[in-house]
Order: sequence, then C-alpha cells, then structure tokens
Amino acid sequence: MTITIRRIEARDEARWRELWDGYTRFYEREPSEAITRHAWTRIFDAASPVYAIVAEDERGVVVGMANYLVHESTSLLTPVCYLQDLFVDPAVRAGGIGRQLIDWLVDETRRQGWSRLYWNTKENNYRARALYDSYTPHSGFVRYVIDTAN
Repeated sequence: MTITIRRIEARDEARWRELWDGYTRFYEREPSEAITRHAWTRIFDAASPVYAIVAEDERGVVVGMANYLVHESTSLLTPVCYLQDLFVDPAVRAGGIGRQLIDWLVDETRRQGWSRLYWNTKENNYRARALYDSYTPHSGFVRYVIDTAN
C-alpha cells in the first residue's frame, strides 16, 4: 500500500471524525460533539497551536491521523512539538502507517527548528509502545493529571 502523509485539509473532516471517534473510544472515552467540533476548529485556526496531518492511501482514503501541538518550553530555547493524538484505522494497522506519521513529524520538527518531539501513551498500549520504543527509550517520567472539568 502506498501512503502519502500530508497536512490535513477541510475536505478530510468526515474521515478525520471517524478516526477521532475511534481514537477516543480506544482510550475508553465516549466521543463528545462539542469537543470534536472544538478540536476540528482549532486545527484550522491560525491563532491556535493545534495542527494535524493525515495518512492517505493510493485511492485517496484517509487511513490515519495525527494531531499535534507546538508550544514553548521553559527549559529550551525553541518550541517543542507534542504529538497528542495518533490513530490508524484498525483495518490497516501494522502496515507502517503509524511510523510514517511519526517520521513526518520528526522531519517537521527538524525543518521548523523545534527542540523536541514528544508524546505519551498508556502503559498497557503494548502495540504502540513497540513502535515508540523503536524511536527512543521510555523517558522515565510519570504523568500526573488533575481533571478540573466535569
């Protein structure tokens, strides 16, 4: 399968929403239209630090997506990139699409002169961790979260 990684476009909304819903359910959350709409809007808002790329097959079907944020860091001189959401259609998983999405972001991090690309995943997400471990060892950091929204 030939895959092209490209920046997301408005025409991708329906398929992005399907993948987004799959991602949301994978992490045991129920999709929320308000959150979905807000995320989609931020991707196309020039004032927002949220961006997205998609993986498109040779038929023009979007089979994967990655949403990322670029932000400042108090410990580095240039911005960093946080890969927040990565999801590949289960029907085509294990074909290297996740790697191609990450590789695009690694290259973009270098092109833009950002200091770092980083991401999180659940400890028991073993399939994804096998991919992620091929890039770099686990950072050793433990994440703490206090949710204040209902």
